Amino acid sequence: MRDSVLIIDDEPELRNLLVKLLSLEGYKVQSAGDGKSGLAMVQKEDFVVVVTDVRLPDINGIELIQSIKNINSYTEVIVLTAYGTIEDGVRAIKEGAFDYITKGDEDNKIIPVVQRAVEKAKMSYRIEQLENKVGEKYNFENITGSSKKIKDAVEIAQKVSQTDVSVLLLGETGTGKEIFAQSIHYSSDRRKNNFVAINCSAFAKDLLESEMFGYVAGAFTGATKNKKGLFEEAHKGTLFLDEISELDLSLQSKFLRVLESNNFIKAGDTKPTQVDVRIIAASNRDLEDEIKKGNFRADLYYRISVMKIEIPSLRERREDIKSLTEFFIEFYSQKLGKNIKKISSDLFQKLESYNFPGNIRELRNIIERAVILSDGQILSESSLPKEILHKTDSTSHSLALEDMEKKHILSVLDQAEGNKTKAAEILGIGLTTLYRKLQSYGIE
Repeated sequence: MRDSVLIIDDEPELRNLLVKLLSLEGYKVQSAGDGKSGLAMVQKEDFVVVVTDVRLPDINGIELIQSIKNINSYTEVIVLTAYGTIEDGVRAIKEGAFDYITKGDEDNKIIPVVQRAVEKAKMSYRIEQLENKVGEKYNFENITGSSKKIKDAVEIAQKVSQTDVSVLLLGETGTGKEIFAQSIHYSSDRRKNNFVAINCSAFAKDLLESEMFGYVAGAFTGATKNKKGLFEEAHKGTLFLDEISELDLSLQSKFLRVLESNNFIKAGDTKPTQVDVRIIAASNRDLEDEIKKGNFRADLYYRISVMKIEIPSLRERREDIKSLTEFFIEFYSQKLGKNIKKISSDLFQKLESYNFPGNIRELRNIIERAVILSDGQILSESSLPKEILHKTDSTSHSLALEDMEKKHILSVLDQAEGNKTKAAEILGIGLTTLYRKLQSYGIE
């Protein structure tokens, strides 16, 4: 990014003076005698800084600032005002100008002001490039798979991303619901603002309420300073609520009120906090069934499920196992400094006959382990864990889904040496969800 500066002024003497001063400082300087000519130059070339008269004969200086910012958001604009018209400069700053200089002071002030503006423009440019890289990481093109079910889910998500409606992602644990949520956010008009994610099963009720809504200093013992909640952190962005079925009923009521009114009152506060947040929720449970059981509010369900997207399990998209495996092998080979050049057909056969109760997350963990254990350039079935090696296609299909889930959870708990917190982290579920499942198995 070159240090290019554009001078726009209808006074030739002043314009030429500024060009000379800034050229001597090493800047590449160009000039225009009116607003329309200057704007045309901005459209053709990237300028880090534009110095312009606030009052031009053909374009209002304030409108010019807005037009320049619309073309290049990182370009900084410095306005020149006549003596006695400071209010023009103040208004220009409110409309997005970096600073203003009163004509007559330009000899002394122009160089330091331009230097600061160039630094800020370069920083803004770097931030914009980083944001673009994040957007490239979390986009729909990076969702691997060519099966009809995953393509259908991606197509719906792409259409939804161009709207502002609430989205409910449904699917088993490990199917990639958060990746879908991130892709929707970074493909939307909210992508320059925060994507905030929270697992609703990972917090106790009172702690989750503080995390969601925040509090003011003195609200309770230990509240020594103000705390922003996740709703505030996600203002103008997206709030992703994973495992929303785990929300306590009293919190569901508060959450519904925020969605309806776009405001809430923090603990210890007396005035409402306004928020503008897009909600994407996810659940691995049938929420309609939870409504019948009295565990989930019907009105909240209808509010968050304006658009529902079913994320298929890996069992439902077996034709994608090969491409996902190749992706993870390439990723972990580079990360771990391995030189794997070939994958045995036996490895694919074993993987394709396995039912993957943990879905893509389980496949990723299996491949990472296999790459770690590999010694040569060929990745073979010998690096796969025993539960895959010793499971045949016929036995894997005969097991009920619940039995497979139980076996998988108990296997992970055994690997974690009984540490439930670690097991829940590996499984990608909340601790309370793990306790509930163990309880249903008769295990304390």
